[in-house]
Amino acid sequence: MPAVMRAPLLAFLAVVPGVAAAAQGTAILYGSVTDSLGQPLRATVRVVGSPAMAVADGRGRYRLAVPAGRVIARAGHIGFRSQVDTTTIAAGDSLERDYRLGAFPVELQATIVTAAKHSQLLDESATSVAVMNDTDLARRAVATVDEAVNRAPGVLFLNGQVNIRGSSGFVEGLGSRVLLLVDGVPANQGDRGGIDWDMVPLADVERVEVVKGAGSSLYGSAAFGGVVNLITHDVPVGWHGRLRATGGAYANPPSEAWTFRHHTGGLGGLDATGSYGTETLRGSLTLGGRHSDGYREQDRSDQWETAGRAEWLPRPGTRITASGAWTSHQYEVFPTWCVPGACIDPRGQAFQPFMIDTSGRGSYTRSNKGYLAATIDRTVSGAFAWRARGSWLRSHFTDYNPDDWSVSDRLGAELTGVLHAAGGDDRVVTVGMEGAHTDITSDIFGDSGRVGSHTQVDIGPYAEAEQRVGRVRLTAGLRLDDIVVDGARKATVLSPRIGAAIRSGVGTWRASAGRGFRAPTLAERYVTTRAFGFEVIPNPDLDPETAWSFELGNGAPIASWGRLDAALFWTEARRLLEPTFVLDGGVQKIQIRNISRARLRGLDASLAVSSLVRGLTSSIAYLLVDARDLTTDSVLSFRPRHVLTLGTDYQWRMLSLGGEFRYTSRIERIELEPVFGRDPRVPARVLDLRASWQRGPVSARLLVANALNYIYNLVPRTLEPVRTASVVLTWTY
Repeated sequence: MPAVMRAPLLAFLAVVPGVAAAAQGTAILYGSVTDSLGQPLRATVRVVGSPAMAVADGRGRYRLAVPAGRVIARAGHIGFRSQVDTTTIAAGDSLERDYRLGAFPVELQATIVTAAKHSQLLDESATSVAVMNDTDLARRAVATVDEAVNRAPGVLFLNGQVNIRGSSGFVEGLGSRVLLLVDGVPANQGDRGGIDWDMVPLADVERVEVVKGAGSSLYGSAAFGGVVNLITHDVPVGWHGRLRATGGAYANPPSEAWTFRHHTGGLGGLDATGSYGTETLRGSLTLGGRHSDGYREQDRSDQWETAGRAEWLPRPGTRITASGAWTSHQYEVFPTWCVPGACIDPRGQAFQPFMIDTSGRGSYTRSNKGYLAATIDRTVSGAFAWRARGSWLRSHFTDYNPDDWSVSDRLGAELTGVLHAAGGDDRVVTVGMEGAHTDITSDIFGDSGRVGSHTQVDIGPYAEAEQRVGRVRLTAGLRLDDIVVDGARKATVLSPRIGAAIRSGVGTWRASAGRGFRAPTLAERYVTTRAFGFEVIPNPDLDPETAWSFELGNGAPIASWGRLDAALFWTEARRLLEPTFVLDGGVQKIQIRNISRARLRGLDASLAVSSLVRGLTSSIAYLLVDARDLTTDSVLSFRPRHVLTLGTDYQWRMLSLGGEFRYTSRIERIELEPVFGRDPRVPARVLDLRASWQRGPVSARLLVANALNYIYNLVPRTLEPVRTASVVLTWTY
């Protein structure tokens, strides 16, 4: 290991013994949590920066063992404003603290963990973070994780690929420029680097944190454009359960000329979650399945999923967690729609977005994926905490027509320490080391179509320091990644970041500058297949993509009824990977190459409003992206310039009505123009309507997605979902 990579690890190992020796013992925090009318709440009380957590009982009473010294506790409940309390407790002592939470759906002081790898308040982050809790997810009646993430401000999906502020664009089946985490564990595919959004059941997700902008200074490769962290539910004490059933139907084509079947397509699903917990041992299990007939020809899918979690709290300040999930997904593949001149058999249609070329009949994929993770969280004292985790991620897909397959395994480990000077938050130092070993075996990532095996090893020490100076919180961090492919070093990348958060009379200002990168995936280096009638050839000598990302933003409460957040961003990207036509032996082929320089700049703004009218909440989010390909002096492909989202909900007793409208401007340029240059593209205007009823443990929610049945596409010859009506019934114990 190079000396520059050993230094952060040696510093971390030197700090641990000295701080551990200063452990201050434990104490007890107890009391009650009620609403503004004095009614008890089953709220969560947790210690910021520590695994210590308790869930209040039916009378609102809680009891929590905490590290002695200065304690920052946060009491929170869905639909109520969180309360943050700072106190000091001597070792062996106990202290009663009662919390009264006011109803307030606009979260002004949310606690986040992703932006800095430790718990901090939202207004302490130097980068933009969007948070969606399970109340938001339930209100929108979404069924999958990607549908939930797609509702976050500044985020847009293109056929399953997530774009944060236009960072990713779209490349079919290859790497993501956004990193997915599940409780902090990296979950991008080992071979293709993409994201399997169906790997974690939505029922297990407590909240989603979306960090916007380059995150490589803490998270390394793939955090080029941002990070999405799915944070799952803690297991509460006692018996708890939830049963959820979904049913719905797709609209038929709006024109008889587009008819492709003689029945209405349906969808449905069922999932169940059960848990039991004591003060020391807790566990939960989720089982579920979903079926869809699809809204196009050859679009059926079936999915089975399971997820589990076990927690052991042997003593105050220590939590050992084991978790895992497994999903089996079988689905027919809609290659692209059929148009004359580009299909073998257009079946007499000049334009048919619901039907495929007959040459694609029988295209089918079986995809199995899952992960196992084990984590030890230890709060040694009010001044020091550490975390160690190990993980295994597997993905295995088999394609039919064409027949391809791949198996990948990614083993990961990480050790992180967080030091709070004098037990407070005025100075915080985070230091750690992360490593991963990936191996793949595949018939399309081999040599000339033969079965091949490849490995990749990533090692990345990192360190970040935060210092409060008056009203200013300064941040500086650095990570060094060493990437070795098939035993030969391919790249060493340095990723620094600096930032500041400044509290003022007009909210909290934030500014940051950082470097992001994404290493080429093994699939991009070694892919050998055919696409759109062209042979795709490998390029083992690819270099990492890199970018400098800058941001200036402000988050401000507006009286007691809302929050405004806005940021200007600027990204300068180099050596972007793109599929390119090349001549090989006089034959035109497709190859991934480092060819593009790009500039992305724009505005990301959102406004959340409540309390102006009793029971009414509203939101507006706007994303402006000026994306230029500096190599060709043209618009960067697959980046819509404008994305506008309007949402509103009205709550009256047990009933709720709401809706959301999203406008996406016409995509001006796509990749591989010689193949898809004449592909019709229009702006997207999509309206979703929703209604819900809840009484006690039972709730019913109705969602009509794309209520106007707007026919459009965002990527070439791939129709976006038509009007879909679904009902979600939930029983909670």
